[in-house]
Amino acid sequence: MKKNFEKCLEMLLHHEGGYVNHPEDPGGETNLGVTKRVYEEWGGTKDMKALTVKDVAPIYKKKYWDLIKGDELPSGVDWCTFDWAVNSGPSRAAKAVQKVIGANPDGAIGPKTLTLLAKQDPKYVVEQFGKIRQEFYESLSTFKTFGRGWTRRNDETTTKATEMVSV
Repeated sequence: MKKNFEKCLEMLLHHEGGYVNHPEDPGGETNLGVTKRVYEEWGGTKDMKALTVKDVAPIYKKKYWDLIKGDELPSGVDWCTFDWAVNSGPSRAAKAVQKVIGANPDGAIGPKTLTLLAKQDPKYVVEQFGKIRQEFYESLSTFKTFGRGWTRRNDETTTKATEMVSV
């Protein structure tokens, strides 16, 4: 929902935390959830350790929220889709939504996906989305290293998204 971006960004930043550069993380150097590659493609020039919320918020809006059509998704569905778009890419998150609702999983949420989504129970979509997300995590070779954190994040996101649907 359009009104949810700021709230979803705040929750996302709680998940993403601060600066990290884990040697087993394929994303490499990251701060506030934004990888160095994404930040530099955006045109950023600051040292990664110096990034602020003000630096990353426009990146999240344009490269993730807008791509998943966050303003047009039902409350709760917007949150879980946004969180996974940041964590694993907008296309993967969009395909999960599309799979749940029976749309062509092309990785781009457009008018057809939104029309089908409007006919679905958002709580069902959130629950199924969380299952697809968990299955994906468990299929990754890095699950042994990062799986506990990913599972916690998915559980927290699914719980909060379900609460958002109910409001």
